[in-house]
Amino acid sequence: MASQFGERVRVSIFGESHGPGIGTVIEGLPAGEIVDFTSLQRFMERRQGGRNALSTARKEPDIPRVVSGIFDGRTTGFPVCLMIENANTRSGDYSNLLDKPRPSHADLSAFVKWHGNADMRGGGHFSGRLTAPLCAAGGIAKQILGRRGIFVGAHLSSIGNVQDEPFPMVPDAALFERIAEKPLPVISDARGEEMQREVAAAREALDSVGGSVECMILGLPAGLGDPMFDGIENRLARVLFGIPAVKGVEFGDGFALTQMRGSQANDPFCYDETGAVRTQTNRNGGILGGITTGMPVRFRVGIKPTPSIGQPQKTVSLRTHAPAEIEIRGRHDPCIAQRAVPVIEAAAALVALDVLLCDSGV
Repeated sequence: MASQFGERVRVSIFGESHGPGIGTVIEGLPAGEIVDFTSLQRFMERRQGGRNALSTARKEPDIPRVVSGIFDGRTTGFPVCLMIENANTRSGDYSNLLDKPRPSHADLSAFVKWHGNADMRGGGHFSGRLTAPLCAAGGIAKQILGRRGIFVGAHLSSIGNVQDEPFPMVPDAALFERIAEKPLPVISDARGEEMQREVAAAREALDSVGGSVECMILGLPAGLGDPMFDGIENRLARVLFGIPAVKGVEFGDGFALTQMRGSQANDPFCYDETGAVRTQTNRNGGILGGITTGMPVRFRVGIKPTPSIGQPQKTVSLRTHAPAEIEIRGRHDPCIAQRAVPVIEAAAALVALDVLLCDSGV
């Protein structure tokens, strides 16, 4: 089994939640690219637990250690390997899960596939902990893209029934930076306060709540991607669905387009001030026929409620083949969506860099 993706920029993720460490191998990065580790650390801190009362109490330093591929602060052209130590594990919280699989977790499916041999402490290789090395790889990709005038940003689009304001059709990259600096990555601070109350109520009830993340890629040139099975949507969706708890992805206006007529859903073409063809609206999310149009690429990701909740839940005993009940201990997020924002950015940046190098070689 290999947890990897990419054509020109190939990314592999390895490790388990409660093993000695986790990490990533990135192949295909151009040589001579500067890696600002101070900026990379700030980016990775955005997905850490323990930042506020709305996230898990498990806080790891998440400092990536360079094993290979970066010398004197620049990429060498050889595979980049980054390791991140697991320093704050409490495996005893998961001792009963070998017999009683947690509802809506991968415990049962992993047991069936690997006959109980997988290390499932803390969720093992299925854990959201594995998004830390994904962020490390994506943070480097974001830096490389930024030097080419391509910027990736995201915000918490919703938690429960509370909706944030949407991105403008063509946002300024500075908006991405302002959102990234906030404790809760939203456009509207008033909506953010409502979201916090929604999460706090779920936590008080020993429950959890889902949410969604809106992401945009600015500056991708027109003509990238391929029709049918290698389109931009396909490449993004493959990586996005590899992020734990992601259950849906829509591009542009997505499922809302099904409620429109063609006269409403179509994006009329026009010329901008530079003479380039653009669209007056962006309901199709900057992608037509799997190929970029030059408009911002826009998509939204749906994230399910954290399946680890404090309420008693029905399960089965794999040992006795009888019904059972489970109360999940440990440190868990009442809402995963807020910490997923930089992870979505990382995934989008890696796909954008891969397709850019594949199609243009720049």
